[in-house]
Amino acid sequence: MSGTLTLVGVGPGDPELLTLKAVRAISAADIVVFPQKPNEPPLALSIAEQHIHANALRLPVDLPMKVEREPAQLAYDQIAGVIAKHLANGKTVAYLCEGDPLFYGSAMYLIERMPDAKIQIIPGITSLTATASVVGRPLAARNETLKILPAPLPSEKLAMELNNTQSAAIIKVGRHFDRVRDVLKITGHAQNAMIVERATQGEQKITPLLEFASNERPYFSTILCYKGDETWGK
Repeated sequence: MSGTLTLVGVGPGDPELLTLKAVRAISAADIVVFPQKPNEPPLALSIAEQHIHANALRLPVDLPMKVEREPAQLAYDQIAGVIAKHLANGKTVAYLCEGDPLFYGSAMYLIERMPDAKIQIIPGITSLTATASVVGRPLAARNETLKILPAPLPSEKLAMELNNTQSAAIIKVGRHFDRVRDVLKITGHAQNAMIVERATQGEQKITPLLEFASNERPYFSTILCYKGDETWGK
């Protein structure tokens, strides 16, 4: 394949958080590929849209939101095949990835499917660091541990991990919110926890965890919680 595939981290939502390197790669691409979820505008595209060349071909990837992995795996198989054809024709392809391509990013699934392709990776600002910045609170200090925990983990596993760390960021919250909040109360992390929805975006919302209404479900959110000795966490 004579073309190049660039996996571009476009950051958490604010277009001004795109790196200079990301802007250059997006602007130079012949083909721009971006994931989109059912009934949602594609966030990665909205972040990068102003930098896409007018003549560039835009290719959406429909990612099914299902617990079963097979539908999403099939989607990655299909788009990898489409990208490979463009690379074989010498085209430059940019795949837009929310946050960072290698931090829970969908772009990572293309790497294993395209072992013969020339692939470049441009890191982006993650939702984790974006959340900390809008809250204005460090993620951890000195010799403290920081854990990144996906909310779908079983409650017993979450509790075990939380009981062995001072600071934690819980991602992929969504429908797991009530259960996760109950676990945080048990482990003692709930008191100082903050939940941030759509960090750096226009609809950003910051709420202390214990003040979040029980009948609401936070969307596109991260929970930062702390149970260490530093005064900033109080």
